[in-house]
Amino acid sequence: MRLLLNLIWFLLAGLWLAIGYALAGLIMCILIITIPFGIASFRIASYVLWPFGRTIVDKPSAGAGAVVLNIVWFVLAGWWLALGHVVTAVLQAVTIIGIPLAIANIKLIPVTVVPFGKDIVTTDAVRQGQRAVHFM
Repeated sequence: MRLLLNLIWFLLAGLWLAIGYALAGLIMCILIITIPFGIASFRIASYVLWPFGRTIVDKPSAGAGAVVLNIVWFVLAGWWLALGHVVTAVLQAVTIIGIPLAIANIKLIPVTVVPFGKDIVTTDAVRQGQRAVHFM
């Protein structure tokens, strides 16, 4: 089921959203001082391409630095990337087939707004209580 949802997601939203994240990451990496934001954007882009079967968990080692980075991220890129998720979710929710995709879009908004201090892990690792399988 995950494979089917991921394929439909990729065709209807994932590719376009990932391009938005990649573009934001490219701009952030060009401006040397914002390279950490570019890396975060590329990490989220990989998650947005294939979201089903993966989830976001809090990173236990995150501290005050992550809070500061999240504030700057929100101002520079987070709000408009989240807006892209909202618009895409509304368009997907129009059809019955798109409702699970719209829900996935809404679930991506928290990591879009505050990506620092978060890890992308498989849902299987979370069920088993492990944190060993990380993606970027």
